[in-house]
Amino acid sequence: RYLELPLSWHQRHATGTLLSNANADVESAWFPLAPLPFAVGTVFMLVGAVATLLATDWALALVGVVIFPLLFAVNVFFSRRMAPRVTLAQQKRAEVSAIAHESFDGALVVKTMGREERETDRFGEKASELRDALIRVGRLRGLFDPLVEALPFAGTLAAFVVGAWRLEQGAIQLRELVFVTFLFTVLAFPVRAIGWVLGDLPRSVAGWERVEKVLAATGEMHYGERSLTETEAAGLRFHSVDFSYEEGQPVLSDVTFTVPAGRTVALVGPTGSGKSTVAMLASRLVDPDSGHVTLDNLDVRELTSEELAKNVALVPQIAFVFEDTVQANVALDRPAATDRRVLAALTTAQADTFVMRLPDGVDTLLGERGTSLSGGQRQRLTLARALAGRPRLLILDDATSAVDPRIEARILSSLRSSAESTSVLVVAYRRATIALADEVIYMEHGRVLAHGTHDELLSTVEGYRNLVTAYERAEADREREHAYDEDEISEGAVAA
Repeated sequence: RYLELPLSWHQRHATGTLLSNANADVESAWFPLAPLPFAVGTVFMLVGAVATLLATDWALALVGVVIFPLLFAVNVFFSRRMAPRVTLAQQKRAEVSAIAHESFDGALVVKTMGREERETDRFGEKASELRDALIRVGRLRGLFDPLVEALPFAGTLAAFVVGAWRLEQGAIQLRELVFVTFLFTVLAFPVRAIGWVLGDLPRSVAGWERVEKVLAATGEMHYGERSLTETEAAGLRFHSVDFSYEEGQPVLSDVTFTVPAGRTVALVGPTGSGKSTVAMLASRLVDPDSGHVTLDNLDVRELTSEELAKNVALVPQIAFVFEDTVQANVALDRPAATDRRVLAALTTAQADTFVMRLPDGVDTLLGERGTSLSGGQRQRLTLARALAGRPRLLILDDATSAVDPRIEARILSSLRSSAESTSVLVVAYRRATIALADEVIYMEHGRVLAHGTHDELLSTVEGYRNLVTAYERAEADREREHAYDEDEISEGAVAA
């Protein structure tokens, strides 16, 4: 179900909370159903026992029947007080899971920023709240369980008293009293089992309510049934596109531009101008509020999910690497990603050199999230993954930010050489990258302000010129710092 929901839904929910939903809440929801295989036999046993009691003596049957209304009355009283406590405990469990996941996922930041103690305290605070919530649940459960345990024995004792009275009246014989007493003893376990199930119902209901929120979530993508017929590079067009993540807060307004088939177009703009949102719309991770996004003059909403995945590839800035081999990470079990194409994709992404230096080459097992690789290596591996599927439209959302500028230039040059089969939309920050594009689209505040070649915009659009100049300064500063660091390392090595 999680994978059916749109990316925007996932962005609004903490990963730890989703993990808690998938584990603790699902377990809580189905736990009371575990005894169902035994339930049929228990029901027949109870019905048979009541029928036998009625056939033996009405007074003894009344004692047996009264136990069940008492059991349900106790459960109703208990459930009303238990439900809010269990709901709070489930919520606190999700919060603890979320903080733990954040701390593990951000271990590098926690370590480098010296936040170990603060994160430990933050986790401890939530863990204490969870402990307190569970203690409140346990205290109430501690009253309910002994009461449920006592009811069958109270029934047996009542059967003794009533049976003795009926025996004295001559209404039953001694053997019947012994039989009824034995019957009550046999029924003690089924009655207690019913009590246990009823006792777990509040926790089950709380878990089910949280699971139901996920199942009832709306916004999943609805795909069409059409396919693209072309095999060469695809043309992309945005026509009067408006989009907002929150109602009343537009992110894109009347965005119109074209990426001609086989061309490389750079998307440039200051932070917050909507570039990444354009990339998400182009790959149909989200849908526009109004307007159209078309691929080869066909609205992307009319395409099947398989057709979109085959023709469009988005490479985000944050590179994700699976805990698997290099080959598996690039191929992703796609029939089109043959061994030959995987090697070709690694070469185009300038990843073949470092991959071949790994202990087992493409068969090297990478650690979780690719922590054994550098940021630039992970980005190149992710780019190779996209290229291995031979997409007709490749979208690079600052996908080479951690790659050396010289390597990035070689990557873009390789992509341009395959222009007949792939169109490229690249969110760019480096002047060298921008200059390699056939056309540049300049955005500000969610609008397209200008488009043309890099030189044209540089001479006619002041905002673009200022932004590119700022990029150049920042890049020059980084290169100077890098050169200084290398000198320091070299001097240190000589001194050693």
